[in-house]
Amino acid sequence: MKTAVSIPDDLFRQAEELASRLGMSRSQVYREALAEYVLRREPRSVTRILDELATELGGQPDPWVDAGARGALERVEW
Repeated sequence: MKTAVSIPDDLFRQAEELASRLGMSRSQVYREALAEYVLRREPRSVTRILDELATELGGQPDPWVDAGARGALERVEW
C-alpha cells in the first residue's frame, strides 16, 4: 500500500542517511521503523515476546536463581 506522510526535513535527512548507511531503501527504513513502533506500543507484544523467549530457552529453573528471587521477594513489602 502506498501512502503519503509529512515529516520534518531534519528527520527526513536522518532517515535518508540511515538508509544509505544500511544499504536499504527509504521505504524499507520507514516500514521497519513503523513496525517496531507499533510492536513496542502493543501491550500484548511484550508478553508474547517473553513467552517465546521462555519457550526457546526451555530447560529447568536454576536453583541458585530461584533462591535469590525468593530472598528478594521476601524483603519486599507487599
